[in-house]
Amino acid sequence: MKLFTVHTGMRRGLGTVAAAFGIAIAATVVPARPALPAAQSTAPLNAASIDRFVRDYVEQTRLPGAVVAVTRGDRVVHTAGYGHTASGRAMTPRTRVPVASLSKSMTALAVMQLVEAGTVDLDRPVRRYLPEFTMADRRSREITVRQLLTQTSGMADSAYPDLTRAQPHTLKEAVAAMREARLATTPGTRHRYHNPNYFVAARLVEVVSGRPFADYLSATLFQPLGMTHTASVDTTTEMPDRARGYVRAYGTTFSRPHPRWFTAGSHGVVTTADDLAQWLIVQNNRGVSADGRRIATARTIELTHTPPAAPKGTDYAMGWMRYRPGDGTAEIQHNGQLLTHNATATLLPGSGTGIAVVTNTGMISGDDAAQISLGLVDLARGRNPEVSKPFSMTADWVLAALTLLATGLGIRGVLRAPRWARRTARRPWWRTALRLLPQALPVLFLTRLAALLGLLMHRSGTLAQTAYAWPALVVCAAAGCLASTAVVTARGLALLRRRPSGARPFSRRRSRR
Repeated sequence: MKLFTVHTGMRRGLGTVAAAFGIAIAATVVPARPALPAAQSTAPLNAASIDRFVRDYVEQTRLPGAVVAVTRGDRVVHTAGYGHTASGRAMTPRTRVPVASLSKSMTALAVMQLVEAGTVDLDRPVRRYLPEFTMADRRSREITVRQLLTQTSGMADSAYPDLTRAQPHTLKEAVAAMREARLATTPGTRHRYHNPNYFVAARLVEVVSGRPFADYLSATLFQPLGMTHTASVDTTTEMPDRARGYVRAYGTTFSRPHPRWFTAGSHGVVTTADDLAQWLIVQNNRGVSADGRRIATARTIELTHTPPAAPKGTDYAMGWMRYRPGDGTAEIQHNGQLLTHNATATLLPGSGTGIAVVTNTGMISGDDAAQISLGLVDLARGRNPEVSKPFSMTADWVLAALTLLATGLGIRGVLRAPRWARRTARRPWWRTALRLLPQALPVLFLTRLAALLGLLMHRSGTLAQTAYAWPALVVCAAAGCLASTAVVTARGLALLRRRPSGARPFSRRRSRR
């Protein structure tokens, strides 16, 4: 993923504030890897070097809390907790945290266990195993199990924005809610990240195995791996502290509760650093746990790490993404994001290193897990990691300046409304309307802000969710909207006061000869 850059030009009038807001979209969700290689480090990958880097990061960014797990081969290098939870408890290797979409790799492996057992065929239609899965698009009958896991089913937020809808309570309800949904593309032709793919996959596990999805995961994955503090939950309200965490704004963090989201199968696993270490080991150890127990074949593990041949160009495998960062080495990774937490899991096949980081800051403005992971990857490769702060810690001050600018222009526009009305009162109405039209841009920007961010992220959300994800951006947009509304109102009232009794508004005075 890369940074987006927006160049903006300034024009006269408050409408220019909307153009200036483009600066706020100059950074994206995940930080880019530095273009230059980091300096070689003399420190090995061990508990001391990991602790040193993470503690430096926590101190410099004021990160409230994080858990970290690092493994190499079949051994645990280090697990640790840093800082505190939103309820004030110290974070330790046994602090239970939500890992959001890291859950998808676990759901994918659960499905693949059924494939190994011969009860599911990856290339058969989902409806063969789950007749209740129906959509308003006949093409949905062609969706295969493989397409669910690789997220090439044709389902997408653009056709079915699940986070903007009423949230279900069970997997059966989640699948039933899709009956009126349509597909965005023909199955198998494009990759589109969409949580409901994994709702359907988890429901398939329930129906085929004959037991609740959470019980299946516990019996076939978590217990065999010794992940004794790990569970899958249906909603964020069942997570520790009801998933309460932090959002980042203006260089600091604020504790916020999480709204109720349905999570089972897609982003509902709660675990610990100690347990995440066991998950990383089995991924890098070809399906074999640290104590020698096999939970999947080496071929199955490789398949979940390998993107499909079609459609071309996709890096998404089955709950994992595989890419090459530019130095020729492969990385396998997946991110997870709630409004109050974010997580990153990274596998380095060349060295057998596994890295997992979960922080209690939310998506976009608080992507600390991705930043910490980049540093630990550098450390694992013998480089000297440097603390790279989340982009919002700089961008928010740009937004603060734009907020003050919008407020100042709004006050200036209101105070100068009588003067503006004197110059405008005798002009044709259409010229007056054209001069006021730029003032609608900040209003339009605020009302479409969630859609704009959704376009960048290929996800759909609400303005309230955007206020969690990037508070400073919403404050800036709201300031521009209020300023424009105040200016238009003041100018309208000033024009009405200048209107002569019985005269036609906005008429042009006849010139004397």
